Amino acid sequence: MRPALDSFEAGFARLTAALAVLGAASIGLIAVLIPLNLLLIRTGLGNIWWLFEGVEYALYFGVFLGAPWVLRQGAHVRVDVVTSALPRAAAARLERVMDGAGFALCALLCVYGVRAALTEYEDGTLPDKDLRIDNWIVLAAFAASFLMLAVEFLLRMRETRAQPGGHAPRAGDSGL
Repeated sequence: MRPALDSFEAGFARLTAALAVLGAASIGLIAVLIPLNLLLIRTGLGNIWWLFEGVEYALYFGVFLGAPWVLRQGAHVRVDVVTSALPRAAAARLERVMDGAGFALCALLCVYGVRAALTEYEDGTLPDKDLRIDNWIVLAAFAASFLMLAVEFLLRMRETRAQPGGHAPRAGDSGL
């Protein structure tokens, strides 16, 4: 059973890393396209009509689908005041409880996202924008991100059990 879970975790890590790379690439593309659009406007050559709404979508998808990678890296916002004051065994138990609470909350938000996405799909609703992406696609990305976050919380619980005393940092190169 362990090798199957280990291979699943490795594949999941590759998926979250790939989504983080896509999010970073979209930010880089935004950094290039905004000045290009300003240049096109100033020179009278036109504009990139879809740019600002495209930036909205890119930031939305990037934040939600990149969140599991951030959690995996331990680069999320977190306050360790309580766990640092506790003995290692108690801190590990508290970590498991908090990871369980994170899993429950993310699972609940995933269910909400799936229900909302299905409703939007059935209704066929579109946003009131020039660049239109069906609402159900946006909500499906929301649901997928919370599913991935729920999985990551379960993997963190597995890691805590395997290493009594709490989480070891997964990557020291997260930059935070």
